[in-house]
Amino acid sequence: MPKKRKFNQRRRDRGKPQKREEEVWVPRTQLGKDVTEGKYKSIDDIIDAGKVILEPEIVDFLVPDLRQEIIYIGGTPGKGGGIRRTATRMTARMHKSGRRMTLTAMVVVGNEGGIIGIGTASSTEHRIAIEKATKKAKLSVIRVKRGCGSWECNCGGNHSIPYKTEMKRGSVIIKLLPTPKGVGIVSDKESKKIFQMAGIKDIWSNASGQTGTRMNLAYAIFDALKNLSSRKGDRSATEAVKEDVAANPEETLAEN
Repeated sequence: MPKKRKFNQRRRDRGKPQKREEEVWVPRTQLGKDVTEGKYKSIDDIIDAGKVILEPEIVDFLVPDLRQEIIYIGGTPGKGGGIRRTATRMTARMHKSGRRMTLTAMVVVGNEGGIIGIGTASSTEHRIAIEKATKKAKLSVIRVKRGCGSWECNCGGNHSIPYKTEMKRGSVIIKLLPTPKGVGIVSDKESKKIFQMAGIKDIWSNASGQTGTRMNLAYAIFDALKNLSSRKGDRSATEAVKEDVAANPEETLAEN
């Protein structure tokens, strides 16, 4: 009799959602150890130091109010024509064993306060693809420079962008312009998610090219926002090393 009761209890619990145990984060990189020790108080300190984030838990630790949104990059034919957008893009590849399907997801994360990241990942399952894309988005977080560059407003706030920026990804060309207060985000529905995660409330966007390719459009916007923090004459660390080697090749060989 006890065995039968235990079997019935197992059958009743089969449909209930299982509680996932919270995993304790154990840092595996030096940056993660420094974050847990308190050497970096915020994500801005890491960005200013130029450190490379290799653990998504670092972003979760420093930005507790981080949110995420799925960019709908997939699509299936709708009734009567048109495209019905889906969260993941499905691609098929023929093998000897048959047709194999791959699902690609795109996720944008941000705190609506100037921190934003975007990532894509592929898998054979929707949930796994979205989880992997979320982790990649956290590894690519940047700080967006905000301001009020519109001559019509000139309020000195950070509701828009400080100046015009433009970027290209694939065939998609995106132009972003500062706007006065009250205009809102002038863009399509999926692009609005990126601006909202970055904390931008008013902006004009002008896109040209094959904008139906949502991945190129999203990455073009992300690159344009990243371009706001770069100024004319800035050099990356790699370019600086190359120029130093080209200027003093004999000293470089002697050191090696």
